[in-house]
Amino acid sequence: MALVPNPTVNEGPLFPEVDVDMAADSSTPTVRATVVQASTIFYDTPATLDKAERLLAEAASYGAQLVVFPEAFIGGYPRGSTFGVSIGNRTAKGKEEFRKYHASAIDVPGPEVDRLAAMAGKYKVYLVMGVIERDGYTLYCTVIFFDSQGHYLGKHRKIMPTALERIIWGFGDGSTIPVYDTPIGKIGAAICWENKMPLLRAAMYAKGIEIYCAPTADSRDVWQASMTHIALEGGCFVLSANQFCRRKDYPPPPEYVFAGTEEDLTPDSVVCAGGSVIISPSGAVLAGPNYDGEALISADLDLGEIARAKFDFDVVGHYARPEILSLIVKDHPMSPVSFTSTSTTSKEASFPK
Repeated sequence: MALVPNPTVNEGPLFPEVDVDMAADSSTPTVRATVVQASTIFYDTPATLDKAERLLAEAASYGAQLVVFPEAFIGGYPRGSTFGVSIGNRTAKGKEEFRKYHASAIDVPGPEVDRLAAMAGKYKVYLVMGVIERDGYTLYCTVIFFDSQGHYLGKHRKIMPTALERIIWGFGDGSTIPVYDTPIGKIGAAICWENKMPLLRAAMYAKGIEIYCAPTADSRDVWQASMTHIALEGGCFVLSANQFCRRKDYPPPPEYVFAGTEEDLTPDSVVCAGGSVIISPSGAVLAGPNYDGEALISADLDLGEIARAKFDFDVVGHYARPEILSLIVKDHPMSPVSFTSTSTTSKEASFPK
């Protein structure tokens, strides 16, 4: 990896860009991709949006065409919090924590989405952003997508929150597993440990994903093995973005407590070490993993690598055995309540008899 000199700007760049140049074949398209490794400003969504714009502007100044942010960047990943939950009991403090977390989430669509769309258009980049989505009083861990013209494309809701995440986040369904066919490639996303779900990956491969975004909260070394495997399995580029956080990036105790570890932490203690990475369809690490701090991590993606990798192994093509193995994906929305009406003017719902 080489450190790219920082561009000259009035306030100076937020973070250095960690860059790897590839010897791309000039006959195939090359896409400049950046993954952002940075922390949310917890409980302050307007300030986090401001930070996102500064990072996006800096990435664009390095020539980024696609920028991927971490899981829950807008709204925050509530690392270490229990929300006062035990079997059969919820505490008043935990409920108040949820109220504040709910207030930090965003509506999709909504004004924050409009602002992110405007950012993508202003800096002419495709943007993949991890958010906490508020739908009434249920929260979802969501990724939202924007094109370089400033249009909101859609969203992916995490279909399976992990462990205590299930207490605070709802479950996505098959209607939000998109892969967008864009001029820079077919782009989609899976969030954190849902990347370990083979059938979800198979659905995305079947949609032709080429640039597989994996916003995460997992900074363990073993996460790198999963990212490499997905790149090889799918014959796609994998872009994994994680936050780099210190204790001081969260509110101080007693407002916010890291359960079980608070007494061992100082303000400068690292509570999420990052590990953001970009991997090619052949399994080569193009940039990262970075554990050094907040950073912009970039690489040039030679899209010709996809065809070269698929020649060896196409998991939903010549390597598939549909007469033995098949998958059905239920991709319609699953609503807990639906209403029918016998006429468009009726104000009363009619129910099946």
